[in-house]
Amino acid sequence: MTDRQSNIAVVTGAGSGIGRAVAVELLRAGWSVALAGRRAEPLAGTAALVPEAASLAVPTDVSRPEDVEALFTATVERFGRVDLLFNNAGTFGPGGVPVEELPYDAWRHVVDTNLNGAFLCAQAAYRRMKEQDPQGGRIINNGSVSAHTPRPHSVAYTATKHALTGLTKSLSLDGRPYRIAVGQIDIGNAATDMTARMGTGALQANGEVVPEPVMDVADVARTVRHMAELPLEANVQFATVLATAMPYIGRG
Repeated sequence: MTDRQSNIAVVTGAGSGIGRAVAVELLRAGWSVALAGRRAEPLAGTAALVPEAASLAVPTDVSRPEDVEALFTATVERFGRVDLLFNNAGTFGPGGVPVEELPYDAWRHVVDTNLNGAFLCAQAAYRRMKEQDPQGGRIINNGSVSAHTPRPHSVAYTATKHALTGLTKSLSLDGRPYRIAVGQIDIGNAATDMTARMGTGALQANGEVVPEPVMDVADVARTVRHMAELPLEANVQFATVLATAMPYIGRG
């Protein structure tokens, strides 16, 4: 556990997948968690998994500045401060679409969610962490192994995840004077609805479609919790957690 007096987290994309797994892991460890996502019903489902814990469901579209501001205002009003932001909300966009056929609206939706949403949430968290007493906190951005190596037909997703790495580095540098630690977790093939197709086959760089191994999403959640519970004097700048045998090292 950290040396802080409180453990208050905001988790975006908390209604399913990695966000739900991380929120549940934190709640079970005694954190108070603001659950953010576009739809109220999945957020309520996440909260119901740990009913005895302190959670707050706030329907939020992270691409909308007013929604993000309302999320952090509600969190501080309920819990008093923000110690952790897990910047997780994201979308892959339309799969299997070649770059020359990708509609601009589809590109823009991925950028607005994955990059602009991450920035807006980080900015809102940063403001609270800088001003609160005691000062400081931690931001963990959900990158992807696509922040290093793309898959075929993933131009929007890959571009935003590469950009997220730059966002992480810049936020980490700018947060130093205020005890704001910023890191990134790059995840490969965690078993969620988003990766369900991996079991039946995923397009490879050589044009083949082959099944890929996946890992338990709980292993991701435990890694995020480890990063979150370090003292602010220590930071995991980048962590990569992936299914051991997936095609990443030597991909293609």
